[in-house]
Amino acid sequence: MLLTIAKVLLVIFSIGLILVVLLQSGKSAGLSGAITGGAEQLVGRKARGFDAVLAKITAGLAVGFIGLTLWVAWLVANA
Repeated sequence: MLLTIAKVLLVIFSIGLILVVLLQSGKSAGLSGAITGGAEQLVGRKARGFDAVLAKITAGLAVGFIGLTLWVAWLVANA
């Protein structure tokens, strides 16, 4: 029962982590940044607060994902 709950939580955390990472804006680096020019900088200034919130959510979900993974591994090893 406890292992099933841990696995369900792990799936929820992993889906949440994937979604939050996909919501983050990419950094213009290399050739793609040279092609787009400075247009992204004008648009990106308004989204800095949102990007900061997404970064904090990503960090929290990542820590939770690692913790849940270790917990599931411990539960499986001791089953």
